[in-house]
Amino acid sequence: MRTVLLTLLIAIFAQSAFALVKIRDISNVEGIRDNQLIGYGLVVGLNGTGDKSGTEFTVQSLVNMMERMGITVDKNAVKVKNVAAVMVTAKLQPFSRAGSKMDVIVSSVGDAKSLEGGTLLMTPLSAANGQVFAVAQGPVSVGGMNVAASGAGTVKNHPTVGMIPNGAIIEREIPFNMDETNIVLNFKNNNLSDMVKAKDAINRRVGANVAKIASPSTIEVVVPRAQSGNYYVYMDNVLSAEIEPTNLARVVVDERTGTIVMGADVRINTVAVSHGNLTINISSTVEVQNDQNFIGQQGQNNQVQQQQQQITVTEEDAKLMIVPEGVAISDLVKALNSIGVTPRDLISILQAIKSAGALHGELQVM
Repeated sequence: MRTVLLTLLIAIFAQSAFALVKIRDISNVEGIRDNQLIGYGLVVGLNGTGDKSGTEFTVQSLVNMMERMGITVDKNAVKVKNVAAVMVTAKLQPFSRAGSKMDVIVSSVGDAKSLEGGTLLMTPLSAANGQVFAVAQGPVSVGGMNVAASGAGTVKNHPTVGMIPNGAIIEREIPFNMDETNIVLNFKNNNLSDMVKAKDAINRRVGANVAKIASPSTIEVVVPRAQSGNYYVYMDNVLSAEIEPTNLARVVVDERTGTIVMGADVRINTVAVSHGNLTINISSTVEVQNDQNFIGQQGQNNQVQQQQQQITVTEEDAKLMIVPEGVAISDLVKALNSIGVTPRDLISILQAIKSAGALHGELQVM
């Protein structure tokens, strides 16, 4: 089943290799970026699944909040089983305006069992410079549960992390000072062939000689004076240019899960592959026997234990398969499947082929 799935994935990737992609999907515009926000807050209203009394920072936070509201409480008398201390994180999108809303993630930092049914109290969210850009508050949506009774319980998904859709209101905008005389595109993968294709595609779409390669990962696009008042429409036109990305000759192997993903352009030299499994089975049994040479005090034979081991070695017939030079990766998979290899075995075979210098491509082991 796993071999069939692997072959299907390779076929899908091979068919999609000729698909066109937009430049906006493989690059980022310099100056347009997200900003991470973080805050510390309290989730209240939990049904006994909050932090324990020994969680000092939760108790202190609750006491401080009550004192700011004019209520004096004894720290030693506070119980926080219905309260949980949480970290609130969010991603501030570029060009977000004051008054708009965004989603927030709420994560427990204490020993709370679940945030289900809780409500996040007003929590300021600040950036790395310490300035507050948003405020979050609202009911926490948890896609899990933690139920326990009489020493037995069940846990579903991850109940100590939740989300508040549109739970934060943006209070301050982050200014974006865009240079409207040019557009700088930073590509996610350093592939010079894709850079050349992108430059040519932009020049064909918006005008000759407006795009140039500034570095192996950057393209600069000059904005004509006629488009100075139409900067963002011109940028969208540039980002909508399409190219056929270059396939990388790469084999990615995840040894932990046995997952293998191969690029369609991987080629190999003529190589002979022999594969066979050696299985060693050792079984141990214990027998109780009477020792005839030893007589006990009451005239009874003494019983002794003897351990016996049986070793069985089974070796499968190794089949030799010749893979000719220059074959595509699909032919390699068919040849290896014909000798009955599993994904785990295929990992070892690919590593051996790479060590032999017959695999023309990058072998990346995760």
